[in-house]
Amino acid sequence: LDVMRALGYVHAQERYFEMDLMRRAPAGELSELFGPKAVDLDKRNRVHRLRARVHANLDIAAGSQHAALQAYTDGVNAGLAALRVRPWPYLLLRQTPRAWTLDDSILTGLAMYADLQDNSNQTELAAARIRAVVPPALAALLGHQGSSWDAPLFGPPQGDASLPDAATLDLRRLPHPATAPHAETPTPGSNNFAVDGSLTADGRAIVADDMHLGLRAPNIWFRARLRYADSNAPNGKVDVTGFTLPGLPAVVVGSNGHVAWAFTNSYIDTADFARIPAPTPGHRQALTTNVETIRVAGAAPMRFEVREAAWGPVLHTNADGSVLALRWAAQLPGAIRLDFAQMSTAGDLQAAFAVADRSGIPAQNLLLADRSGRIAWRLIGARPERNAGCSPSGIAELATSAPAPNTATSAPADTAATPSMPGICLPWSLRSDAAPALIDPPSHRLWTANSRIVDAQQLATLGSAGYDLGARAQQIRDDLFAKQRFNERDLLAIQLDDRAVLLTRWWHLLRRVVDHSKDPALQQIALLTHDWDGHASTQSASYRIVREFRTKTIDAVEAGLLAPAHAALGEDFLTPRRAQLEGIVWPLLQQRPANLLPPAFASWDQLLSDAARNAQSDVIAEDAQSEHRGQHTWGQRNTAAICHPIARALPALAKRWLCMPPDQLPGDRDMPRVQGPAFGASERMVVSPGHEQDGIVHMPGGQSGHPLSPFWGAGHDDWVHGRPTPFLPTAARYTLQLRPQ
Repeated sequence: LDVMRALGYVHAQERYFEMDLMRRAPAGELSELFGPKAVDLDKRNRVHRLRARVHANLDIAAGSQHAALQAYTDGVNAGLAALRVRPWPYLLLRQTPRAWTLDDSILTGLAMYADLQDNSNQTELAAARIRAVVPPALAALLGHQGSSWDAPLFGPPQGDASLPDAATLDLRRLPHPATAPHAETPTPGSNNFAVDGSLTADGRAIVADDMHLGLRAPNIWFRARLRYADSNAPNGKVDVTGFTLPGLPAVVVGSNGHVAWAFTNSYIDTADFARIPAPTPGHRQALTTNVETIRVAGAAPMRFEVREAAWGPVLHTNADGSVLALRWAAQLPGAIRLDFAQMSTAGDLQAAFAVADRSGIPAQNLLLADRSGRIAWRLIGARPERNAGCSPSGIAELATSAPAPNTATSAPADTAATPSMPGICLPWSLRSDAAPALIDPPSHRLWTANSRIVDAQQLATLGSAGYDLGARAQQIRDDLFAKQRFNERDLLAIQLDDRAVLLTRWWHLLRRVVDHSKDPALQQIALLTHDWDGHASTQSASYRIVREFRTKTIDAVEAGLLAPAHAALGEDFLTPRRAQLEGIVWPLLQQRPANLLPPAFASWDQLLSDAARNAQSDVIAEDAQSEHRGQHTWGQRNTAAICHPIARALPALAKRWLCMPPDQLPGDRDMPRVQGPAFGASERMVVSPGHEQDGIVHMPGGQSGHPLSPFWGAGHDDWVHGRPTPFLPTAARYTLQLRPQ
């Protein structure tokens, strides 16, 4: 327990403000710090009433770790109290930090749900609305979930979409209002991959991990090495190194000398809407109402009502009086279970799997390597246990609804409390055991990168929350099969692979559009894109134009495909996340069927020429204020903007002290080296259990939360340049001893 007290103490001393944000965000309590501008965000989060649910189910969340959680909480509050001055952001905000509680650590875990999953379930709702108003052939095309880039661990690639003929679907005969393209948003994700002992010189297994999140200073993670006695660990001792999440008493990813573990976001479907019919004479809607109060800095408290059914909170009211209630894994008992912290004591794959069976975290792809040279993949975390009447896609139709609980701390009804009714979708509970797994793969290699892992049979149960395009996973897979011997630096090289494999065919397509053109704009593009080094390198102008050309082309095609839904739905249209559009757009561009040409264009040639011109004009506009105006390189566009959360509210002169340097960054999405201005690898780890001294680690944004600390930004420059820095801590420069009073 002393090590958890010490971890809490250090977390509080270095990161208390960031911990405060982590507990407040999922609970909808940011307005108490930031005032009225945070109220809308708080309302979107408060509707899930996560603080009330955490308090009601704290014993389930703490599990076997209740004493460790209490020790950690005591350490946090001792660390905060020992500061001579409260953390500097509170001085700027004129606020006083409130003490840490047991509930707050569970909320910190739930904050990762909000980062990694969509707490509004918008894509599923958007897809359901679109399916209801467009011809079946168009719905099937839009719903295609695969491409030639698929690289699953189970089953074959789904491949590109098959295109309907003119007799089946003709966009020219459907309504097509003008629509604006939606903004591109980064998608939380990660890479992890591993090789077993048959592919290394001395039989060691190696695992690599880089988790992709929004980047800030300081980093979301906090590096730590914890050494302590534990009777549950091999030889009664724990020596674990890795990344902790300030607010949680656990090592999130790392290695303990026996087992190394790593995560990527799984994108299985963990949320479902249910439609509750409008009330009729003699049949009311079984809803309860909770009044929530949001405290607002500098303003009066704001009260609003949250209606809730047995299925979950009501998020939408339809024109016919029916309502849509959302059931989301984060709302339910078992969403967080701190038994996951026991991964630090696991001695082999079997022990790690046993810990995974008891772990409550957002559903992840867990990659494991152990000291004997073995590797494994399995799904870890909370996933819905749907009954036979439930589908992971679409909206459940509830003919009736049990009365919702009517207490401030109630959670949606549990499946076990509702009798089974064949063909009826019942409120589901969560499970984390009996998960799909792959142990000792015949290829001796494993890889995941947020794309589909499983085959069609497993997919029918797990569902999809928007699996990523498989290009990144395929590139990692191919890198792993390009060699027969690996060491840690070889896996780091894969993490840093910025080859634009996906965009190479788009460069060839763009060259066919602009070559020999007499259009001055296209001639200029031909000049800029003449050279292609095949990398997302900072000095490449060609990469930037090609990337923008692909974006504009996909936007134009998507707008044409979605136009009939826009026309039918009007203000009820929601934009779905469609990561698999490459698998629809590319066959369209190869076959160029007239029946699927967006009606805004006279020909496919015009669509492509316009996309090229628009790409060029956007690049010029973006660089209008640049000191390197006219170069239009990828580095100008992909310049680091990694700052403290407070920085955006400060003048430019002060802001620069709270940001990392504006380095031009290689890499992009759809390749292993995922890197954007404020999004990308929040850490990199390459390690073999039992050989941690050879491991490699990177972390952007630094360790300390204070800009005057010598550890503000520590390690950031190594992350920027991909230098191999040691996984284990080096010689101590400062020592803090904690003694019981």
